Parts: sequence; structure tokens; C-alpha cells
Amino acid sequence: MAVAHVRDEGGFGPMTTKKASQDGPVEIPEIISVLPLRNSVLFPGSIIPIDVGRRKSVRLVDEAISKERPVIGILTQRDARTEDPSSGDMYTVGCAARILKVIKLAKDNFSVILQGVARIKVNEFLGSEPFITARATALPDPQATDVELDALVMNLKDIAKRVVKLMPELPKEATALVDSVTDPGQLADLITSNLDLQIEEKQDVLETFDLKTRIRKVLQFLSRQLEVLKVREKINTQVQEEMGRNQREYVLRQQLKAIKEELGELDDSGGDLDEFKEKIVEAKMPADTEKVALKQLERLKVMQPSSAEYTVTRTYLEWLVELPWSVATEDKLDVDEARKILNEDHYDLEKVKKRIIEYLAVRKLKPDKKGPILCLVGPPGVGKTSLGRSIARSLGRKFIRVSLGGVRDEAEIRGHRRTYVGSLPGRIVQGIKKAGTNNPVFILDEIDKLGHDFRGDPAAALLEVLDPEQNNTFSDHYLEVTFDLSKVMFIATANQLDPVPAALRDRLEVLELPGYTREEKQMIARQFLVKKELEEHGIREEQCDITDDAIGEIVDSYTREAGVRNLERELANIIRGVAVKVAEGKLDKQETINAGRVPDYLGPQKFFLESAERTAEAGVATGLAWTPVGGDILFIEVSRMPGKGQLVLTGQLGDVMKESAQAALSFVRTKAKWLGLEENFLEKQDLHIHIPAGAIPKDGPSAGVTLFTALVSMLTGKRVRGDVAMTGEITLRGMVLPVGGIKEKVLAAHRAGIKRVVLPERNKKDVVDIPDQAKREMELIHVSRMDELLPLVLTEMPDSVVASPTLGMPPRGEGRPEPQA
Repeated sequence: MAVAHVRDEGGFGPMTTKKASQDGPVEIPEIISVLPLRNSVLFPGSIIPIDVGRRKSVRLVDEAISKERPVIGILTQRDARTEDPSSGDMYTVGCAARILKVIKLAKDNFSVILQGVARIKVNEFLGSEPFITARATALPDPQATDVELDALVMNLKDIAKRVVKLMPELPKEATALVDSVTDPGQLADLITSNLDLQIEEKQDVLETFDLKTRIRKVLQFLSRQLEVLKVREKINTQVQEEMGRNQREYVLRQQLKAIKEELGELDDSGGDLDEFKEKIVEAKMPADTEKVALKQLERLKVMQPSSAEYTVTRTYLEWLVELPWSVATEDKLDVDEARKILNEDHYDLEKVKKRIIEYLAVRKLKPDKKGPILCLVGPPGVGKTSLGRSIARSLGRKFIRVSLGGVRDEAEIRGHRRTYVGSLPGRIVQGIKKAGTNNPVFILDEIDKLGHDFRGDPAAALLEVLDPEQNNTFSDHYLEVTFDLSKVMFIATANQLDPVPAALRDRLEVLELPGYTREEKQMIARQFLVKKELEEHGIREEQCDITDDAIGEIVDSYTREAGVRNLERELANIIRGVAVKVAEGKLDKQETINAGRVPDYLGPQKFFLESAERTAEAGVATGLAWTPVGGDILFIEVSRMPGKGQLVLTGQLGDVMKESAQAALSFVRTKAKWLGLEENFLEKQDLHIHIPAGAIPKDGPSAGVTLFTALVSMLTGKRVRGDVAMTGEITLRGMVLPVGGIKEKVLAAHRAGIKRVVLPERNKKDVVDIPDQAKREMELIHVSRMDELLPLVLTEMPDSVVASPTLGMPPRGEGRPEPQA
């Protein structure tokens, strides 16, 4: 074990040596000179060097070395700070020591090597000049042995050897020294003198005379030392492993960097964290955001690149510095130029174009005006999404589109928190980053097709995004800092508004895009679609000419839609046929496609104007219906057969439509006499009402007038005009009530070749939105009572109706307006 080096005081100077004789047994005098010892305890058998410099101590050493085989008493001071200790400042149990060597370092300064001989107990202090003397008694260890003592000694040696093993600074001979000591007391003293203990703890062992008690105390101290060494060893091992791993990783990274430099593949942006600070400053973030970014950068600098947290923090910082906090495109505020661009890209859609021009005009007068939140509503294929791209071009802004169809997770809008593996910002922030500016035109496509489940409601998350009063402090879960969306022009698109939650709908400025008329479709095809498809298929205009009558034939006979998507597909089919001829070298001159040649490319006619054919028999009437993809016509068929007065309804009808059929039949029965029918006409016959396209569910009250007309036609045998369609809800009192979707229904009738449409009187206000072409080519008549309906829709009136045309209602001029076209 290590020898304890203890200095009494003083330093080293010129060295001189004088030896004392060491032959023969050591005799301990009854009156002994006492040397006070600071900061250490001397045990029997231990050898320690001390520095002697105090006046009394120097005189003691001078006198002792003049004697043969000098022996002195060593007592430990209670307080090491006492310079001139008296009898009360020292412990009374100490150790008799033999002076082995004295080295004179300077005048009144010695280095003395002492060897402990035996314990002594001071009985009486005799004097203090010229140094302390005392009467003392030697206390040798008893020579006793038993099984318990042997076991204690074995245990002590075992733990001591384990401690030596954990202390590499000790020489290898320490283990052999422990094994060589056979005396129990000497072993305990040897181990205690070399343990790192408090002075009071060592003195306690020195004052313990019973061997078993002394060994137990030493075992306690030694076990504590063993546990400390184990923990130290564990910490050292971990530190060495970590240092070894880090050093190895550093070397490998430096090698990899050198290899990449040789190959010219070094990524300038990777690895240099100092660049992040420059990027943070260049990004011109808000003060709060910049503070967060700098804090994360400081954390990143102290992380190990191999740790998972390093990658997460670096990715987060990259998102922060790459967002366009202060980058914005300058708006083109030329109103005439914007109007020209909008007209170049889209035909008609005047309502939307007018709104964009108004926004530009306001921005010109008030540059800090917040972006509008528009919602374009209309059937598929009318150009809602492409209109958003055109708006961006007219404003000179970047264009971003996000499809919300089928999105069910709120995190798609707001992003995931960084605690999740692989988390990212939401689609809004991703779109802004992709655009590279903070004021793009942002299309939220198919907003009516948002879903919701246990993961949240994305429509609710959009409330903040689409509110101009809130979106200037939009907070994404991933970023956890606010981003200003007030400069973004959001444009939502939807086929219908019903699925959109009321709170979200309230934040939208709704602009409805109706379906196109036949003339508008022809113009769109001529101005846009044909040129686009020729270019996409590599056909020059001098190689293919599609005439206006061919386009009209495609619109009438091959498409039946509110938009122009199918029209574009059919034009593409024709042009692909021409492309085949060009590729085969069979085309010598321009290929002209007229109406007669359309079937050669598109096959047989797909749609027919079947209203006249369907209504050639009594009991069939043409109605109008609204669908999410625009309006449509439907035929209501009634037949009668012998029976017991039952009414059969087929065609997947909803409850409201079934009730409309019951109401129509009840009204017919109450007015049977007026219609020339027997009052009990239903007793011996059944009526069957069927609405074709039985696979398609149908519902709503707007077919009431059509059901009434079909029933009257069947029961009176009078046919319904083939060029007439109608819509309206009926009551048992004969009133015709208003319905919705007038614009879509009238356009559907126009597409089907209908010449007269009968509408409720109170829907007259809705005719304003109908395109002028449809109003020019069709006769729109408004009625408020059922008795006004039959003369307008039947080919001829029943005789009873002609004789009494007003169903007993007030005549015209007495509060009943005339039907108006």
C-alpha cells in the first residue's frame, strides 16, 4: 500500500543526513518526549516522513538524535491550526515512534522519518519547556486467537485485496504485503493508516484496544472505500468508452470529410453549424422566433452528431431558416393587365373576375390590405382550380395547391409535435416553404371533402387559417412559433357547401360558378381546349381542324355535364386519332373534322334528346333535379292497372319524395271532378309511379309539380309536351312553393334541349343568375298555383278543365298574378 507522506510544517532546503542506530529491541521510557502531529495519525508499524519546523519540535529532535536509539511519543493535535499546542490540544492516546532518519533541510528545519512502535497512553503531562514531556504507558496488543477473530482477519484481507485491485496507483507488492501480515492488530493498523479517512476516524481506531472491535471498525471503513472505488471504476469505464467512441467517430468523420473533398462531393451546407447563425440573421425572423432559433442552435452545438436529438433539432432549425419570414413577391397592380390575363385564361366567369379586379384596385389604394378568403363553389370541370392559377398569374404571385380531399387528421393542417418520430409541419407551412414567399395564392382544393375521426377535425383547424383576424399569428404544432398568414390569398374550392361546417362557411366569401351553356362550351373549346390538346399531342393547327359544328355535336351527343372535363377528353380522343394518321404517314393534307365525321372517331352517339320521345305517351312528365355535379333532368312515369287503390313507388325514392307523391295524388283525388274523373276512380285500380335510373337514390320536394302533372296525364289520357320541364314543391291547397338549385336545373334543361321551363313564382329572383344565352333560347314561366300549370304543360286540356279553368280559386286580377314568361 501507499506510504502516507505527512509534513508537520516547512519546506525543503539543502539536505544533510544523520542516522540513528536501529540495533536491538526498542525500549519505551516511562517519561517520554512528545512531538505534536498535525493532519495525520501515526500507527504502530507505519513509517512516515514529517517536516519539523516549530521551535519546540526542533529542540526535541536535536536532543533526541543525540541519544542512542531515540524513541519519542507522537500525539495528534485536535486542531491542526494550533501553532503552540498545550496538553489540552492533543489526544491522550498516541504512538511511540523510533526516529529512523533525520535530514536537515535548513537552519531549524528538519525532515524526519518515523516508525511507529506501539500504542501509548499519556497518564500525565509533566512539562512544556523546552518541549512537551509526559508520563506514558505502553499498550501492546494482546496475543489471543479464536475462530471469530480468524474469520474477521480473513474477511479483512479479502476486502483489502479487492480494494488494492481497484487502485492501479498502488504497487503490485501491496497485495503480498497484506498476505504477509499475520498479527490481527498489526493488519488492522496497517490498513487504517493507508485508508483515506478523517483524522477523527483514524484516531478512533487507534484508541480501540479490543482487537475484534477494531477489526470490525476497519472492515466498515474498508467496505465503504470498496463501494466508492467500484463506483469510480464504473464511471471511469463509461467515460473511457464514450471517449473512445467519440474519438473513433471523430477520426472516421475527418477521414470521410477528406474523402469527400478528394471526390469533390463535400456538401457546403452540412456540418458547419456556424452557417446557421448567419442564416437565422438573414431570414429576418420576428424577434421571438429568432430568440427560439438561437437557443436551439446553442443546444445543437453541444449535442453529439450521432444522437437522435441532434437530427431532430437540426431539422427543426432548417425549417425555421428556410421559411420565407420576410420574402414577398410584389403584386402587379395594373388592373387592365390583370383583366387581360384573366380573360386570356378563362371564358366567362365574370363574377369571379370582377372580385379579383376589385381586390387589386383596393390593394392599389391600400397596400396593407389583408388577403381575401374566397371559396369557389361549382360542379366539377368548370375551372375552379385552374382559375386559382390564373389569379396567381394576374397578381404576379406564386401559386400553391393543397388537396384536402379525404384528409382526416388535424395534424395534416397544424403539423405534428416534434416529440413524435418523423414529425413534420402541416400542409399549410409546407406549402408556404415550397412557394418561397409569404404571400402566395394558396388553393385549398376540395374543402367540402374533409373528413374527421378520433384524430381530430381538420375543418376545425382551418378555422384559424381562414380567419383574417387570427391567421396573422398562426401556430403550427411543429414550429411552436407564430407565422403570419394574413398576406396569403386563400382560395378554397368545393362542389357543394352543405358538408362544410357552418363556422368554417361563415369565414368564406362564396363565389358560385354555374355550369356552362352550350354556346359557352363551344367558345371554351374553340379558344382553349382544342389549342391545348393539339399542343399536348404534338399536332400542328394546319394538320387538324375541328369545326364549330363538330364541337357542337360533341357537346350535344357525347357529353352531358355542367363543366368541360368530358368535352376535353372527347376532343383528345379525336386528336389522338389524327395523331395516329400523322405518325403512320397517311395524312397528306389538313384533316377536317365536321359533325358528320365525329362518329368515326368517337363511335355511336352517347346521349339523345329523349324528352320528346319519352313523353310521346300519356303519364310521362319531365322534371328537373339538382345534383352535386350540376343539374339534371329526370322523367317521372305513371301507369295504372286493375287493383284496390294502392299507390306503388319505385326508383330508390327518399321519404320526402314519397310524401310529395302522396300529396300530388291526394290533390288529384280532391279535384277529381274538376279534372273530369270519377270521384271513386281509385277504388278498382292501382297506380304505379316510377322514376328511372333506379340505381340512383333520389329525394327532395321539388318534383311535386312533375308528379302531379304525370298523374293528371295518365288519368286523363292527355300527353305532356315534350319540350317542357318543370320543378316546384306543391301543397294540398294547390300552392306551388319555391325550391333551390334553379340555375343548375335550368342549365340542365338547356343542355337537354328543353324549350320551356315552368318555375315557382317565388323563384323569379333566381333567374338573374342564369346565363343570357339560356334565357334567350328558353321560355321561363313562373306559376304560383296548380291550376296555372296544366295549360302550360299538356298538349291539350281535359274538357272539364277548359269549362272551369280555375279550380274554384279566385280569378286573375283578384290577387292572382298572371303567369309570366
